[in-house]
Amino acid sequence: MNSKFVSLCFAVWVSALSLAQTEEEISGDSIRKLLDMSTGAMYEYEYSKAIDYSLRLIQLAEKKEDYYNLYHGYNNLGITYDELLDTIRARKSYEKALGYAELVNNDTLLWWAYNNLGNIFTSNKETIEQGFAYYDKAIEAASHLNDPDSRATPLLNKGWTYLDLKRYDEAYPYLLKVEKIIKDFKDPFIHTQLASLFGIYHSGKNNYEKSRKYFEEAIKIAEKDSLILDAVTAYDGFAKVLFKNGEYEEAYRALEKYVEYDALLYEKEKLKQMEASQARFETQQYRENLETAEREQLYKDQVIEKSEQISAIMLISLTLMLLFILLLIRNNKSRKKLIHQLKENNKELLSAKEKAEHLSHLKSRFFSTVSHELRTPLYGVVGLTSLLLEDNNNKKLEGDLKSLKFSADYLLALINDVLQMNKMESRLVSLENTPFNIHGLMKGIVKSFEFTRHQNSNTVELQISDNIPRTLIGDSVRLSQIIMNLVGNAVKFTERGKVWIKANCISCENGKCLIYFEVGDTGMGIPKNKQQEIFEEFSQLKANNYNYQGTGLGLPIVRNLLKLFNSEIHLKSEEGKGSVFSFEILFEKSETEEAVTQPGDLEISEESVLKKALIVDDNRINQVVTRRILEKRNFECKVAGDGYEAIALLKQEDFGLVLMDVNMPGLSGMETTRLIRKFNPEVPVIALTAVEIQEMREEILNSGMSDIIVKPYDIPTFFSTIYRNLKVAVNADEE
Repeated sequence: MNSKFVSLCFAVWVSALSLAQTEEEISGDSIRKLLDMSTGAMYEYEYSKAIDYSLRLIQLAEKKEDYYNLYHGYNNLGITYDELLDTIRARKSYEKALGYAELVNNDTLLWWAYNNLGNIFTSNKETIEQGFAYYDKAIEAASHLNDPDSRATPLLNKGWTYLDLKRYDEAYPYLLKVEKIIKDFKDPFIHTQLASLFGIYHSGKNNYEKSRKYFEEAIKIAEKDSLILDAVTAYDGFAKVLFKNGEYEEAYRALEKYVEYDALLYEKEKLKQMEASQARFETQQYRENLETAEREQLYKDQVIEKSEQISAIMLISLTLMLLFILLLIRNNKSRKKLIHQLKENNKELLSAKEKAEHLSHLKSRFFSTVSHELRTPLYGVVGLTSLLLEDNNNKKLEGDLKSLKFSADYLLALINDVLQMNKMESRLVSLENTPFNIHGLMKGIVKSFEFTRHQNSNTVELQISDNIPRTLIGDSVRLSQIIMNLVGNAVKFTERGKVWIKANCISCENGKCLIYFEVGDTGMGIPKNKQQEIFEEFSQLKANNYNYQGTGLGLPIVRNLLKLFNSEIHLKSEEGKGSVFSFEILFEKSETEEAVTQPGDLEISEESVLKKALIVDDNRINQVVTRRILEKRNFECKVAGDGYEAIALLKQEDFGLVLMDVNMPGLSGMETTRLIRKFNPEVPVIALTAVEIQEMREEILNSGMSDIIVKPYDIPTFFSTIYRNLKVAVNADEE
């Protein structure tokens, strides 16, 4: 019994139907026609034509890099050589077909290729294990398909091979798997083969009764569907079983049927063998003609190669002549070349400048993003710590909570320093002229260092001259950054000593006042050889008394900020005795005295305002912090996790104000505000953002938001902004 018969017939059949089954249109009518002709020639045993059509199909598919049809060309070629018993060429063709099947990564093509190679290798006892390995790969590839025939064929072939080797126990599991797969599949061809294989198995296990039933079933199917080869196989096995079981008369009748069907098969096989013999002869002639053509082509290639050598010599000669001519005109072209090179260098410089500006922009965006991502969790830390300090009744925890808040504030300052330095390098910092109270500003700075001075057992003195006007016009934010960096530096490098801040008006003429500032300490001092170095970025003195020294950005930031004020920093220091930093800034004098407003002054009675707030934030910790801060001031709060939820709540209920996070997934805070303003233009919407105000102020306010609060914030500033907007809203309603 030939175990290759099933898969070969099946492969030819599938190849013939592949044109109708594939959903992908095969490029080119000629390719389709050649595949059809190759398959048809195999059906008619016209093997010479099948080889010719397959080779032409391969040539055309190679030009179009059509891997799908390259597979079919080599697969048909392999089947043809297999039928001609030329196993070497069949194996090579199948291996090439497998290579293209792997490129296409088509499970149907893969299992065909693996199965055909399994048939080739199992036909030789020396390579039978390789054949089994290919069958296993075919089984794996076919397992991904829904076609029962495809899944059953490699299993059937492997089981059949085990039966041919009389390894019955190894064959049986594969027969059971096939039986399960084709249970509901009505294909007489595979059903009669499986029944015959079960008959062989039970015969080998000496279970003649079961073997007889399976052979009878196979005979019934084969005779019903005129399957001659399967009838021959079934009657042959049936006769052998009957003979083994001593039923000689029935065995004789089975042999008669076997002879009858074998005669029919003989006529068919005789025609096939005659065609095969003729094909082998014609194929041999075809190969000889092909070798002759190849020799002729080789000769032509040699002639072409010699012609190319002559052409190369002529080309070299011509090149030398051109080089000689170029040498003659080199002096004239030298000047043009230098001018062109200069232009190219200018282009490169311009390109490098644009690239540097782009990189600077990317760096600014990176720092902005990182600062936002760091400030957002810091908002939770600072806010919760502030709330715990207010609610804390345990004196033992008070120091720890203050230390925690100091650490969070220090980290925030560190982030601000890095971002500030980056902005100044990118020239994104500019001064804003707004009225401010210099006395209140200085007192606030001193108060902010209360915890630090106690930690290092220092005293901080503030000396503000009475000749300084109470209200000046300038950038108070940048001024406070300068003073706080200098005071922070002094406190950090001073232990059990004194730190002082002085401010004095040197002159005040024509509406402009020149103010002298001084920040000094009695700390460790700075050696003379280090006094210039400390103003460089990331440079600092070694502080033996502290666990950390910071980033070394404070003094460089001070120097760069003073450049914006058209001023410069001066230093007097003696090692072991302390340091004094001083500078002068020219401010405008305000025509009117600014009223210093405290948050409590802006509070409004509950009868005049709706103290009901909607908090819109996607961060749960931020929601909790903001809500608890507001509820401590008797606000009723509701929370929305995104913009859509906020819009729905505002349409259902009235709120006194909305605290809106700017950066939210889905609908951003600015997009949400634009939608809110379409149906509610009055309610104050205050932006809560961890992004620097200067980066987005105009965009935030243009979206319809009323004000901006930068996270993390201190609680007094937070409520000052809220009450200011509530008051504006009340006044607008009264008008």
